[in-house]
Amino acid sequence: MAQESPKNSAAEIPVTSNGEVDDSHEHGFNRDLKRSLPAGLGLSETQITSHGFDSTKEGVIEAGTLQGSPAPPVPPIMSPSRVAASPLAPQGSGQKTQTNSGPVILADEIKNPAMEKLELVRKWSLNTYKCTRQIISEKLGRGSRTVDLELEAQIDVLRDNKKKYENILRLAQTLSTQLFQMVHTQRQLGDAFADLSLKSLELHEEFGYNADTQKLLAKNGETLLGAINFFIASVSTLVNKTIEDTLLTVKQYESARIEYDAYRTDLEELNLGPRDANTLPKIEQSQHLFQAHKEKYDKMRNDVSIKLKLLEENKVKVLHNQLVLFHNAIAAYFAGNQKQLEQTLKQFHIKLKTPGMDASSWLEEQ
Repeated sequence: MAQESPKNSAAEIPVTSNGEVDDSHEHGFNRDLKRSLPAGLGLSETQITSHGFDSTKEGVIEAGTLQGSPAPPVPPIMSPSRVAASPLAPQGSGQKTQTNSGPVILADEIKNPAMEKLELVRKWSLNTYKCTRQIISEKLGRGSRTVDLELEAQIDVLRDNKKKYENILRLAQTLSTQLFQMVHTQRQLGDAFADLSLKSLELHEEFGYNADTQKLLAKNGETLLGAINFFIASVSTLVNKTIEDTLLTVKQYESARIEYDAYRTDLEELNLGPRDANTLPKIEQSQHLFQAHKEKYDKMRNDVSIKLKLLEENKVKVLHNQLVLFHNAIAAYFAGNQKQLEQTLKQFHIKLKTPGMDASSWLEEQ
């Protein structure tokens, strides 16, 4: 059988129905409380807070002095209730409350990647439509285009020169191929003459002379072939890299010009229309886009002018050296001047690869 624990008189505090303390038991409570407190603590410094479990009302009972005089009224101290304090308390004893500092980003300001891509596609489609309309208008003769006469003339000359240089390059490659076949045939013919000079005692000297002549021609042909291949490589670099890079910048310039004219035409059409509350924002936006494309067009035009100038200087320097090389090598070869032909290759720092000497033998490395 469960036994009831003795009740302490200090633990029972009579409270009326409206939450106030019954004054009849106040003096007895003060005496018992004084006895239970340590020696250094005054009774007037003690406060007892009563929390209601069945109601949200809370009150504070302050003990009176030792003389038994009635305690002065004390304003209630509001402490946070359990419901309000539960979100503020940490979840565990080992956890610490973290305070986040920094800018607060609203949910509406977070950009959706899908919406950004959709916006890019919309801008690209609108720009493509305007540029296509501008191109068709120019071809039909209905639209106007911006023309820089001096720059357009330089671009036309560059394109025409590129076609001519490509033709020279193609012919030089054909000459190199044919010369290689001729040198290969001369080398085989020299070997055949040398073999016959050893087997035909009656014609030993005649076959020997022809063998030496064909071998010398093959050697000079290889020297000339090296000069021609060097000429081809230099001209190919000029045509396929330097000039092509400049023409790529020209294409970007032409694209910028078409965009500039397209947005210029769009702005002119809006300016010719009525001006009201609906059209003014469109005109301002069109003016802004027009200004942006105008700056891009001016920048690309300056880039093309600079590249054309640098290309002309580089082209003159490269072609001057290559044409001198080509002329001296051809003249020395057909004149039979072997020393002059070799001197020409040394002048332009051309090294020939000897057939069969690409890799050294293992006996030579010992």
